[in-house]
Amino acid sequence: MTKVFIDGGAGTTGLRIVERLSDREDLTLLTLSEEKRKLPEERKKAIDQADIVFLCLPDEAARQAVSLCENPDTVILDTSTAHRTDPAWAYGFPELSPAHEEKIKTAKRIAVPGCHASGFIALVYPLVKAGLLPREALLSCFSLTGYSGGGKKMIAEYEAASRDGLLGAPRQYGLAQNHKHLPEMTAITGLTSAPAFCPVVADFYSGMEVTVPLFADQIGGTTEDIRNLYRRHYTGPMVRYAEEPFENGFAAANKLAGRDDMEIAVAGGEERLLLIARYDNLGKGASGAAIECMNLALGTDPTTGLAI
Repeated sequence: MTKVFIDGGAGTTGLRIVERLSDREDLTLLTLSEEKRKLPEERKKAIDQADIVFLCLPDEAARQAVSLCENPDTVILDTSTAHRTDPAWAYGFPELSPAHEEKIKTAKRIAVPGCHASGFIALVYPLVKAGLLPREALLSCFSLTGYSGGGKKMIAEYEAASRDGLLGAPRQYGLAQNHKHLPEMTAITGLTSAPAFCPVVADFYSGMEVTVPLFADQIGGTTEDIRNLYRRHYTGPMVRYAEEPFENGFAAANKLAGRDDMEIAVAGGEERLLLIARYDNLGKGASGAAIECMNLALGTDPTTGLAI
């Protein structure tokens, strides 16, 4: 029986992982009492006893948790930003390439991708790899997310009986252009410059839509070349290219809410086109991606226990 410990299981991502794993008959969840869950010595014991450890912690706490581990066989999956650009860690998006998938299967350290970053990287990585988009391309990225991405505090603000009236409208953030996902978005795609990034949080619980606009003169091919590349690259079940994805001329950001898969689409024409990824910020953007990586590390079907 595989032993799993979730360090930081009281947060939004941790709770979602606990919920998804609690019915798994092939796993045993190691838990700490409320009094012990923040004590380093107790966490260390649990980490070293576990076969799989999920870190659902702030960056510095995640680094500290990794330093506690002395069991060479423990597989650590970090959902924080701390290790996503560290080449010693496997980057947890197996659909990017067979090499990414193989590294996840054999690694003891796996960095789970960021929510916004997952969509941007899914859209841009194959184009750069295939030479359809130069590494020097100057890109922009618009991302719309449900408020659950802000964690417990933001969820409480949006769901309060009496709340700030400004929460009823979409709110753009990351205005200083130093969002924590930018290094990851740049490093994993191979771009030489970070995109101009416009994240927006809106009054719905979960779901995410990431859009990368392109002009024809930015790409080394046609719109159909991009569609064909996505058709070959993303065949499912976790990430797939969608031929007819939109809803009466609209693209709803919550279309895949409650699910763990991702949908890739292309809109527009030959002069201007939109690359669009839709998924759940708590699914393929967080806990679903983490569990998929765990499944690969365990040698089981990557979709086990996921909603697709």
